[in-house]
Amino acid sequence: MLANLPPRPRQRLLLLVLLLAILSPAQAARDFLIDADWLATARDDNPKLVVLEVRYHPHRYFTVGHIPGAIQVQRFKDLGDNQGPAIMAFPSRDAFQATLRRWGVNDDSTLVLYDDARSALAARLYYLLRLYGFNLDQVKILDGGALEWSGLNELTTEATPAPPPGNVTLQEADPALFVHWTDVYDDVVSRRDPGVVLVDARPAEMYSGELIRHAIQGGHIPGAINVVSLDGTDPLTQKWRDDGALGALYRNLPRDKTIYLYCHDGFRMSLGWLQLHALGYRDIRLLDGGWGVWDRAMTLPVVRGDKPYDEEFAL
Repeated sequence: MLANLPPRPRQRLLLLVLLLAILSPAQAARDFLIDADWLATARDDNPKLVVLEVRYHPHRYFTVGHIPGAIQVQRFKDLGDNQGPAIMAFPSRDAFQATLRRWGVNDDSTLVLYDDARSALAARLYYLLRLYGFNLDQVKILDGGALEWSGLNELTTEATPAPPPGNVTLQEADPALFVHWTDVYDDVVSRRDPGVVLVDARPAEMYSGELIRHAIQGGHIPGAINVVSLDGTDPLTQKWRDDGALGALYRNLPRDKTIYLYCHDGFRMSLGWLQLHALGYRDIRLLDGGWGVWDRAMTLPVVRGDKPYDEEFAL
């Protein structure tokens, strides 16, 4: 049909197609989000599908129920290295690879991840898959999680039988995706590198120190700005907000900077990492261990209040 058009209309149509491709990068970057209909079809048609559930309260896999065939992911045990001074550092490649194989994951598996926590828990698993080089074209997140599925589909309380061990092979961790607390101290607290922006993804009252929860201290790392990643999702439907709302949430983050993200235990910062990627940001790195590492050191500086720096650190 295009070849039959006169030259000028054909050029205009090609220009329109090109403009649409340029103006819609965020929508293309959301291709990992699926709905219940997509999953229902894939369960019937794709023998290589592996469904992984990460619930906030893990016992609800057995009491409330899960998507039939879904394998339980215990978010703390399976998604963190908990042998150090703080829990939820990134698991080693070998440990995470062994976990994936236990779930029956192969190199050519299609993975669907879901949770009941507005994608924050699924985002941690998604990030770890990216960290260790699994092909993200084969990974989807059920937008709306368990709530989305249970709207028109049944859950089951019967545990999924253990699958045959998988043979997935992971790569070494990508150093462009994470930082250690020493990097944050050097780049943000000490040198105040203008090319780095530090983001605290926790709720505002935790950032300010008004609420101390899951921590020894309240407050934030000096220089951090507060962008609450959960605000990028709807608390009722548990689905992602549209591109406009998501862009507004991160409107103060320049796209040409390196973004460091942290939260308490690795989930909300992973959601922020995923949201920023969906918006087209490119250089986003997570603090390994998050606030837990900084907090439990006790001697590292902490700022309280709603500003990145207090009077002492603003000098």
